[in-house]
Amino acid sequence: MRTLKDVKVGETVKIRKITGEGAVKRRIMDMGLTKGVELKIRKVAPLGDPIELTVRGYELSIRKADAMMVELEDQA
Repeated sequence: MRTLKDVKVGETVKIRKITGEGAVKRRIMDMGLTKGVELKIRKVAPLGDPIELTVRGYELSIRKADAMMVELEDQA
């Protein structure tokens, strides 16, 4: 399954589901990353952490560990 960590800069993707449990999952969802939301990867830091993305009209930076918990829908 492809996760947010695997997406290239400039790609637009749609969230399929959030894995993880408890407070970590809640924090990711509180940032606006929920099932069905489209987002675009803006930048990735030189070592791959953090990842900057645009979601729901604002910019958000997310750690690589959290990005691995965001599963994406397959591109057709």
